[in-house]
Amino acid sequence: MKCIYCGHEESKVLDSRNSDESNAIRRRRECLGCGRRFTTYETVENLPILVIKSDGSRQSFDATKIKNGIIKACEKRPVSMGQIDKIVQDIEKTIQNKLAQEIKSSELGEMVMDALKALDEVAYVRFASVYRQFKDLDSFKKLLENM
Repeated sequence: MKCIYCGHEESKVLDSRNSDESNAIRRRRECLGCGRRFTTYETVENLPILVIKSDGSRQSFDATKIKNGIIKACEKRPVSMGQIDKIVQDIEKTIQNKLAQEIKSSELGEMVMDALKALDEVAYVRFASVYRQFKDLDSFKKLLENM
């Protein structure tokens, strides 16, 4: 780490701890050139991810949209906000771990449906009915039969 005072290239870490936001690590350093101390923060770099919509347009990934869709599907169901947050975090982590900068909205929808199917079948059916945009009762029946 380059010293902010003298520009020396080397420093030693005196102390490391999680910062208040818990998404960064605070490091107290000492310059090996001038001996002065300074603080740095280390954070994970998240790649910007674009979602490819069904019409071919692209928009930035927004975990809030996924969370809101899950909340609507789980309305009046015995599903806690903690469980919903866990689903959203798991999906976000899966996307980040793919290291791809683009993901199809259909892949996102399937991830949500898989998570809801394991959590609450009623929420799964609710989400699927909106996500799959059923045209008639027969296509909805097929979904229920496959469960």
